[in-house]
Amino acid sequence: MPELPEVEALKDFLTEHLTGHEIVRVLPVAVSVLKTYDPPLSALKGHEVTAVRRYGKFLDVGTDGGPHLVTHLARAGWLQWRDRLPDGPPKPGKGPLALRVALETGAGFDLTEAGTRKRLAVYVVADPRQVPGVARLGPDPLAADFDEARLAALLAGERRRIKGALRDQGLIAGVGNAYSDEILHAARMSPYKIAASLTPEETATLYEALRATLTAAVERSRGLAAGRLKAEKKSGLRVHGRTGEPCPVCGDTIREVSFSDSSFQYCPTCQTGGRPLADRRLSRLLK
Repeated sequence: MPELPEVEALKDFLTEHLTGHEIVRVLPVAVSVLKTYDPPLSALKGHEVTAVRRYGKFLDVGTDGGPHLVTHLARAGWLQWRDRLPDGPPKPGKGPLALRVALETGAGFDLTEAGTRKRLAVYVVADPRQVPGVARLGPDPLAADFDEARLAALLAGERRRIKGALRDQGLIAGVGNAYSDEILHAARMSPYKIAASLTPEETATLYEALRATLTAAVERSRGLAAGRLKAEKKSGLRVHGRTGEPCPVCGDTIREVSFSDSSFQYCPTCQTGGRPLADRRLSRLLK
């Protein structure tokens, strides 16, 4: 799933390639991705792109006096830039293509989604805040005013595990499953620790890990073409998606906790005092 660093890089890429160009066609292929109907997709036609912004994991393409095209790539969605789009309209079918945006230059981009669980979402709105997911977003963790005191205030009343709190977009915008694993590993903190139980020293450590991990990921992704961002994200991860590999810090084996539709990874030595966390799915299989 694209998270804050990848969406930030996509924002920069699209700012360079879209700004100042006219949208001449927006072609829906999978109608299910479109979550709004007024204004219609056709309202974007003829408008010049003036800015591309990021709100958490949402991408916002703004136009000159026209509507905004807001996209959430969800778990399996992606944006594919094309210097030259194919001639003719795309054919609806069972492929990954969901939406195509064409510019007056002949270039443009496709929104695609792999798999059968379709969660990619596209909105055409007068104001990005009309998108429910954008309206409920918490603060951006890389914003200039997001300091240690603000993080402490956000976590003070959270009785959830810190892993879940970090992933809550209404609490902190942009952090997902992968980077929450990376942040907690950098902070040497158990994913199961209750957020409100953090001491001031632990909060300070978590804040530094949060900012450093996301900043480093953004810097790694900066300037990359859209097609290279997925590979860059995977190569930069130290624990997420690396079950069974040695921890790059201590050498212990990275372990996994699985759920019905997701999993997370951690290092027992670095994060849980050497104790493996209970994996409920594995426990059921052993019974």
